[in-house]
Amino acid sequence: MGASLITYSIPFSITADLTADTGGGQGLAIGVLNLAIVIPQSQVFQGMKTKDLISWNTLIGGLAMHGRGVDALNLFIRMKNAGQKPDGITFLGILCACTHMGPVEDGLAYFQSMVHDNSIVPQIEHYGCMVDLLPRAGRLEKAMDFVSKMPMEPDVVIGAGLLGACRTHKNVELAEVALQRLIELEPKNPANYGKMWPG
Repeated sequence: MGASLITYSIPFSITADLTADTGGGQGLAIGVLNLAIVIPQSQVFQGMKTKDLISWNTLIGGLAMHGRGVDALNLFIRMKNAGQKPDGITFLGILCACTHMGPVEDGLAYFQSMVHDNSIVPQIEHYGCMVDLLPRAGRLEKAMDFVSKMPMEPDVVIGAGLLGACRTHKNVELAEVALQRLIELEPKNPANYGKMWPG
């Protein structure tokens, strides 16, 4: 279900003045429009006098999307130790990091912490990350349960991801449920009817 991570890429549409003086209270936003510059971002980040939420989120998200989950999670710890309160974008980066790394229990713990410890209402992107993470450990039923309890309708990305996970694990029963949901979401897409199993 790697496509979901691409579709749910962290929404950092940032225009930044890289010469801004963060000491004056203006955050230095480090753009991630080109994620190939994560290393230089880290160097800039280390040299900043003051780190604001945008800069923490940008680097955590960039590291996560580059598969550097351990670095992203370590930076999250530093962020909390520095007294910076995370937001929904922070946790989207953290959940993406967990998805790349595969620690299901850690991902579940971060999701619960987001809701209960930080009073952040999960958005569909957060649920998408969890639905991506859980099947990687074979926990298809838990992924389906996550979707059934979402306060919003699942989108096509989640529906297609669930079906793909069911195909990977050859779970026909859950695949039929996922396929039906996908057809409901995209009734006019004839390609959905051929997605049960590879031809």
